[in-house]
Amino acid sequence: MRPRHLIVFIIISFCKALKGDDGFCSAPSIVESDEKSKPIYWKVTNPTLSPSHLQDLPGFTRSVYKRDHALITPESHVYSPLPDWTNTLGAYFVTPAMGSHFVMYLAKMKEMSSSGLPPRDIERLVFVVEGAVTLTNTSSSSNKLTVDSYAYLPPNFHHSLDCVESATLVVFERRYEHLGSHTTELIIGSTDKQPLLETPGEVFELRKLLPVSLAYDFNIHIMDFQPGEFLNVKEVHYNQHGLLLLEGQGIYRLGDNWYPVQARDVIWMAPFVPQWYAALGKTRSRYLLYKDVNRNPL
Repeated sequence: MRPRHLIVFIIISFCKALKGDDGFCSAPSIVESDEKSKPIYWKVTNPTLSPSHLQDLPGFTRSVYKRDHALITPESHVYSPLPDWTNTLGAYFVTPAMGSHFVMYLAKMKEMSSSGLPPRDIERLVFVVEGAVTLTNTSSSSNKLTVDSYAYLPPNFHHSLDCVESATLVVFERRYEHLGSHTTELIIGSTDKQPLLETPGEVFELRKLLPVSLAYDFNIHIMDFQPGEFLNVKEVHYNQHGLLLLEGQGIYRLGDNWYPVQARDVIWMAPFVPQWYAALGKTRSRYLLYKDVNRNPL
């Protein structure tokens, strides 16, 4: 047998040995099986493109800051001690310095750490993406919050978030905008307990973490897209957004720019910036989205 024919024979034999059910030559997906064994949202704290993976690319970042939007990617996250929190580091992503009326940050709580209180008249929502914390309030009642759990804390509500080992929280805070006699209440929940809501004209799955009543001046949406699904409406509206991609990857359009995005990326959207998303890859995309609601924009 000639050498060239021998090489072809070896390649064909190798492909047959690896032949899958679909008839194509393919190797077993070690990555997919490995990902299934990891906890949900693990890429939020262990991103594919972490700073360590970019050491050979000095000065490179996918982060972008513009007048009406920002993309803040993992290699740009800067942590420092959070005021009034103990043994906790925080990375601020959205603040009024950008023109927003809310704050969004990640809080990385270490062993034996605890939270501080927000300033007066500031409401707070915390969502756990890693580990567990214990929420204690003035009545001494306590609730354990694990991954995918959250708590809404009304303005001037005395509370403490305590961590024995370690945890990572995404935190939203804003000055509460009163409306008549409406008042908000302490809410504790988890994503899987929230019902799927109708999304007329759209294909994504939607859950809301807070009530839709007039008392609440913002809400947090959990939005799921299967691979290939996308927003039908190319949105332009007065609402502001703060977004954390929890799972998956895709393409986000912001203004005239198109950004490849993946888990752990953070996006800020100012009022009226054109916005659109499409999910890519082989797994679902899930993101957590802040949206101001129920108040007159005047």
